[in-house]
Amino acid sequence: MEQDGGTTVNRDAPDINSARVTERIEATALRLLEEHPEGLRWADLNRMIEESDPTFHPKTVNGCVWRLVERYPDRVHKPSKGLFRRLP
Repeated sequence: MEQDGGTTVNRDAPDINSARVTERIEATALRLLEEHPEGLRWADLNRMIEESDPTFHPKTVNGCVWRLVERYPDRVHKPSKGLFRRLP
């Protein structure tokens, strides 16, 4: 991980088996975006992550989704408001 203007940018792929809940949420989000190359709307991505693991708290999921572009700028982008896509 690196600091980039106050934001932590993660250069490593998140681990779905991590003890950290946020890392598991990020890994799930990246997997879902990879499975949907057309991209996912914010609400759909949140819902799909929450459905994948009922132990994820909705507010934690929300925070992780909004930080995806900041934390993984080399993997995720937002071509328009509310739409998330995985970069190739």
